[in-house]
Amino acid sequence: MPVEFLGIAYTNNASETTARSGASFDKEYTLRLARAHEDHGWDRVLFAYGSDTPIPTPAAAYLAAKVDRLQILLAHRPNVSYPTYAARTFATLDQISDGRLAVHFITGGNDHEQQREGDTLTKDQRYSRTREYIEIVKKVWTRREAFDHEGEYYSFHDYVSDVFPVQQPYPAVSFGGSSPAAYAAGGAEADIYCLWGEPLAETAQQIESVREAARAAGRAGTPRIQAAFRPILASTEELAWEKAHRTVAAIRERRSAGRSAARGHHPDAPENTGAQRLIAIAARGERFDRALWTPTSAATGGEGNSNALVGTPETVAQALLDYYDLGVDIISARGYDLLGDAIDFGRYVIPLVREEVARRDREGAPRGPQELKRIQERLGDRPRATAAAG
Repeated sequence: MPVEFLGIAYTNNASETTARSGASFDKEYTLRLARAHEDHGWDRVLFAYGSDTPIPTPAAAYLAAKVDRLQILLAHRPNVSYPTYAARTFATLDQISDGRLAVHFITGGNDHEQQREGDTLTKDQRYSRTREYIEIVKKVWTRREAFDHEGEYYSFHDYVSDVFPVQQPYPAVSFGGSSPAAYAAGGAEADIYCLWGEPLAETAQQIESVREAARAAGRAGTPRIQAAFRPILASTEELAWEKAHRTVAAIRERRSAGRSAARGHHPDAPENTGAQRLIAIAARGERFDRALWTPTSAATGGEGNSNALVGTPETVAQALLDYYDLGVDIISARGYDLLGDAIDFGRYVIPLVREEVARRDREGAPRGPQELKRIQERLGDRPRATAAAG
């Protein structure tokens, strides 16, 4: 099936390597970045959520009114609003965008960050609440008659909305996580399941876990799989690796000065399973498979989407195709120079991947985690890992 590309809809020009030059919500930069994605072949951009960052929903509405084709993935934490209110908000935004919305539900992997906005539930409780929350949102999107709800976390009566999404039956629901509780919730409710970029073997295992959870929930189908990477590109392999090492040096310098970590975050002892997995992988080695590089993740304490793909556009495109062969349908990519890297990735990598995916689809090439062995044989019986440096 056709591959999709997800970029970032950041509201300023800051990154792990760069201090922002303006306000936290810079309307002109937000629009410029989005148009760079739209003009260079990306399908969708993510509006992320943080307890102290600009609210993503009005920012997404602003963007939806300014761009023509670019789709929007809106991150949302269930603790910040009641599900009936959230469902109407999403439906209104889908109307504003003419059906270009998907919603990414964030359960939250850091207790301190959650508690900053009054959320005191445990992680497993939060996953249970998120599952109930999504169920309610879907009902509000689709029910034309009033209904009651009596659940573990929410209770209301005689509710019906008067605003519905353009997309039928509803916008895509996106979800992520690497714990058993996450697989259970996302496997049951998600249309898209999001993974952070890991080596091919670990990614295959996670895809199987998501599919098993979907089957356990009685679903006929399974979620589409998204995987996220930080591309580091250059015209030659040597230049790409020089750029990669400069990038890690800049990350370490900014973090040592205390300028990039979110307030209250403790990267040396992450609570969420995804970050713990990334740290463990980085401890095993720096390089895996064709182009996966872990020092960017190690430098941030496994914070978020942080494993890199390093090389020429051709090398990175081939690495992404390995993940496509495993069953990854959506590629999430974000560079460290947000604007410049979005343009370069769109110009030089996306066309290569799309062309090869189209060829493989025409030929009916097999896909899925069961293809791992064949992919590794194609790579020369790897994964390749080297001892972590420094």
